[in-house]
Amino acid sequence: MNANQELILELIRDVPDWPKPGVVFKDITPLLASPKGFEAAVDELVALAPGPIDIVVGMEARGFIFAAPVALKLGAGFVPVRKPGKLPGAVDEQSFALEYGHETLTIHTNALWPGARVMVIDDVLATGGTVGATAALIKRQGAELVHVAVLMELGFLDGREKLTELGADTLSAVVTV
Repeated sequence: MNANQELILELIRDVPDWPKPGVVFKDITPLLASPKGFEAAVDELVALAPGPIDIVVGMEARGFIFAAPVALKLGAGFVPVRKPGKLPGAVDEQSFALEYGHETLTIHTNALWPGARVMVIDDVLATGGTVGATAALIKRQGAELVHVAVLMELGFLDGREKLTELGADTLSAVVTV
């Protein structure tokens, strides 16, 4: 483990029994409040990029926080994936199961182009539902999903295995808990 990863782990706070009893929520707000911690997180995510990237996709809402600065550092564009009703104009949508229920994500139908090299960035990989739905949206637009990078993987939830089943098998995590 490098110094950035150690700092990141030190700045992630466990919140027991939130949002429901039995869940230990991983709170990244202390990490975001630390300029050194936030910079370390972005630098580690940038380092996971496999070659040139055209577009970095981030999912609502915490994925936006990391994906936008990663896109800037990579010289790539940023495309948001949002909840229904948040993007104007024509959108494609994908529904999926969450660890706490069901959700739907949307992307503009013209956000990507065939052959675009896309990297997905998110804060946490839990069960894989959010990243899996995003991967489906990217692939339907003909873009190439070249890599998924997350700040933190909750290894005990087996999200990586679900993503492999969905064909999104290029995944890296800065830290795994």
